[in-house]
Amino acid sequence: MYFPNVGAFVRTFGWFNWCRRLSKDYEILPQTSEAFIYVAMIRLMLKQLA
Repeated sequence: MYFPNVGAFVRTFGWFNWCRRLSKDYEILPQTSEAFIYVAMIRLMLKQLA
């Protein structure tokens, strides 16, 4: 089977490891973790636009 977007999926989680708070599960509330994931993705998108 061929999954064309698996590489992008794996790369995304690799990029999360660059963010110190996302490399380990420090947060108590899942909403806080979700917010930091949004912040990390916004940062990555802005970096690609620059």
